[in-house]
Amino acid sequence: SWGGGEAMESVAKGSYVLANLAEVVERVLGFLPTKALLRAACVCRLWRECARRTLRTRQRIAWVSALEPGPAENHALVRALARELRKRNSKETALALEKLLPKRCQVLGLVTPGIVVTPMGSSSNQPQEIEEGEAGFALLFPKIDGVKIHTFHFSKDVKNRVFDESKFAEAGLKNNPDLRVVLLFGYNSWKTGATRFLHQIVNPLNEKSIILAGGQVESFTSLTSENTHAQPGDACGVVGLAFSGPQIQSATVLLDQDVADERTAEAAMQRLKAANIPEHNTIGFMFACVGRGYRHYKTKRNMEADAFRKFFPNVPLFGFFGHGEIGCDRIVTGNFVLRECNDIKDDLLHGYTTVMTLIHLGSTK
Repeated sequence: SWGGGEAMESVAKGSYVLANLAEVVERVLGFLPTKALLRAACVCRLWRECARRTLRTRQRIAWVSALEPGPAENHALVRALARELRKRNSKETALALEKLLPKRCQVLGLVTPGIVVTPMGSSSNQPQEIEEGEAGFALLFPKIDGVKIHTFHFSKDVKNRVFDESKFAEAGLKNNPDLRVVLLFGYNSWKTGATRFLHQIVNPLNEKSIILAGGQVESFTSLTSENTHAQPGDACGVVGLAFSGPQIQSATVLLDQDVADERTAEAAMQRLKAANIPEHNTIGFMFACVGRGYRHYKTKRNMEADAFRKFFPNVPLFGFFGHGEIGCDRIVTGNFVLRECNDIKDDLLHGYTTVMTLIHLGSTK
């Protein structure tokens, strides 16, 4: 019939459009969630290329967080993190978390005396310093073109006082020209020899043109369940993240004990702002001593997080209050040559300080 022929012609035109016009296909695919988008990429070459371009726009850090009290604590991933981390069993925890995440994800969980967290919803939300009670967050790093994020774990060998630096190469911390940022977290810092061991890790990295930042935590959960080995309760070591990629930009500043009011805190943020790190696709980290916070600022709460937000209103901030800080004033120029702040070799291990760090993961456009 005439009506049936018209319908067939309309279908044919639609099929032609969806098989040939990338602009239309990309607009349609943009409404699909990632899982459906990956299935659509199998249809044909055009759809595959459109799906890839759409996925690139989604290569951004996401996070979930829970602050007591609040509705965010009902998030399934946050509940699981809180429940599993309390067990302090790395193998069990990693297995439980891996069930919630896509395959091949590496998991690194830290337990600290306090945290710094940006509430879910928007990067412009006000970051909070949570020094009392329970709260938590999970950062989710997707696969990003041109960026590699490696986890690593070095534990102190009681039989060997000298650290085997060949392990650096295995972790991507040596002979890696694209290495840009290393976040280090020491655990069981009270253990005899822990500080010496941390120096063995930090000192070789301190000689390179990279950003180093982090601090001392109470405990951690495993990177992946299949690589987990039982650790004695009093073992000490270092876990961390290594960020590699030519598009990465970063900078860090140290707030020492002389930073004790709003004016000096904001002056430190001005130093960080002067690094000219793009705010798009950037994340902030704050690693502070348990002796700072509102006690250090004479009962005024959230001082350093507020100072950060004033200068970086659209950069989410995360971190913790720990038992020691790792970092210094360090800015790396566009060609990734280290710009030293002075002629004296930087000391990276501190107490009663705060380390503020920016990491820009490149443009997703």
